[in-house]
Amino acid sequence: MEAARKDRDTDTLGEEVIRARGLRKRYGGVVAVDGVDLTVYRGEVFGILGPNGAGKTTTLEMIEGLRKPDDGEIEVAGYDAVREPGKLKRIIGVQLQTTALFDYLSVEETLALFADLYGVDGSREHVWHLLKMVSLTEKKDARVDQLSGGQQQRLSVALALVNDPRVVFLDEPTTGLDPQARRNMWELVREIRSEGRTVVLTTHYMEEAEELCDRVAVMDHGRVLVCDAPLALIRSLDMDATVLVTIDGPMGGLEGLPEVRGVEREGDDLRLRTSNAQDTIVGLMRLASENGARLRNLSVRSANLEDVFIAYTGRSLRD
Repeated sequence: MEAARKDRDTDTLGEEVIRARGLRKRYGGVVAVDGVDLTVYRGEVFGILGPNGAGKTTTLEMIEGLRKPDDGEIEVAGYDAVREPGKLKRIIGVQLQTTALFDYLSVEETLALFADLYGVDGSREHVWHLLKMVSLTEKKDARVDQLSGGQQQRLSVALALVNDPRVVFLDEPTTGLDPQARRNMWELVREIRSEGRTVVLTTHYMEEAEELCDRVAVMDHGRVLVCDAPLALIRSLDMDATVLVTIDGPMGGLEGLPEVRGVEREGDDLRLRTSNAQDTIVGLMRLASENGARLRNLSVRSANLEDVFIAYTGRSLRD
């Protein structure tokens, strides 16, 4: 994705398609969503990034009209998601984390059935267009239970497009997919966007959010911590890289190394967030020599969204 598009000014984004304010949802004593505000603009791919349990899916379900918030207001394409869920569902497409389908129907029959349920065009031409879009034309006669995991995910996306929606919601669309199937799903998301639709997706994959999204909201513990274009979020860190290293032997003073902005420890493995990788590495090697420690697996990577997440939450997304 071009850096210019990822870093574009929100003033140029145009029409608001989704506007959520003060969303809260509780389950007993657990606050799943705690005062979330979100704005999504027409034609963008908007990502909600966070670990499992961050409140991403609950937030999405409230915006989709599938779950009623305890507090807050939600408007999607001019419809109130709380008061007008029936009207809302006519103009959105939803791909859930798990979808229960009729195993013994073919792919083509499943699409035709969903079109009939929506009361929209279920002609073979329309079904064929959807099959072609998700690269399942060769599987049109295959039973749903005969599809691979990636093919089932693509079918669920096709079902979300049956009613020609203005806004498409994808909840963890690539979870459990192999690398090639994930890349295929990314291309499908880009194609959906190219048709002028707005896409909102949740993910816990940093690379996915960075690759696909025009803007990203970082969530943790039910709250939105920050929201902006991926490149803008990365630039805001005042760092350009992370030095990754394993240290054999005792060694202190890492926080005082040149240009280091933060140190995360995972046993003997370390992440040194730095604004100048060269100066940090020179200082690290000198410190290791002075302490008689040995450095292994030394590598450098450019700053990315994982660094953004760590900077705002103080922990790795994998935690």
